[in-house]
Amino acid sequence: MKFKVVLEPSDEGGYTVYVPSLPGCISEGDTLEEALANIREAIELYLEPVEDDWVMEEGALVREVVL
Repeated sequence: MKFKVVLEPSDEGGYTVYVPSLPGCISEGDTLEEALANIREAIELYLEPVEDDWVMEEGALVREVVL
């Protein structure tokens, strides 16, 4: 998957980075490389399913979709 990220210089130094297509997915780093590495980890955690995601009504079907 590919995501566009926005890197903005931080007032305290370093960079703040966020993913416009994933609301609330934000990170930071002292360098561009660190900020990009940190946002990759944030994206992985953002997309990781949690148990609450699996609360379904009886009779629901689960299928995988590959992009």
